[in-house]
Amino acid sequence: MGRIKSALEIAMERTESVKGDKTSIDLYGAKQLGKKLANEYLNDPRKNLEDEFKKAPKEQRASLKQGAFDVFVSQLALPLSKDDEARLEAVGRGLQTVINDARFTAAVKQLRETVSRYLGEITRYEEAIMRQYEPKLRAKEEEISRRMGRQVKLDPFQDPEFAAFYNQNMNALKGNYQTLIDDIAAEARRLFKAE
Repeated sequence: MGRIKSALEIAMERTESVKGDKTSIDLYGAKQLGKKLANEYLNDPRKNLEDEFKKAPKEQRASLKQGAFDVFVSQLALPLSKDDEARLEAVGRGLQTVINDARFTAAVKQLRETVSRYLGEITRYEEAIMRQYEPKLRAKEEEISRRMGRQVKLDPFQDPEFAAFYNQNMNALKGNYQTLIDDIAAEARRLFKAE
């Protein structure tokens, strides 16, 4: 009768031929370090990324840059507020450092302009939406006030009809600008060479 093997013994037999590849491990570590450097740079854009890349061993620079590139390109998104403008400026400069291609300079400039225009248009859109919906909101307030016998002031965002109207218009605006951000990300991917 044959001996019954434990799950551990079976697993050990199956993985016996798998050996750790030091080069792969080093490249993985370099990529993780690149991600860390990119995040540190986004927290403090005064850091010099190029110097950090030069400090790394030549055979690891490509992985280091790949890790940084992955972080920067993932941060390309429409800003949620004016505070995000500085972060996106740092993302653009970080990408420019990692890509190191003069053709990407125009894309960084376009990113700055897109973010600035978008933030300005959000304010104008919100004001226009509020003006357009104001008469309907006042009519609802008057109707509710008449029914309740006291003055009622409605928050427009608590009105489902207004919320739907607002979201529809803001999503249309975001869609237009998201296309520009996606184009910049595609250009970054096209020009990126890890070396």
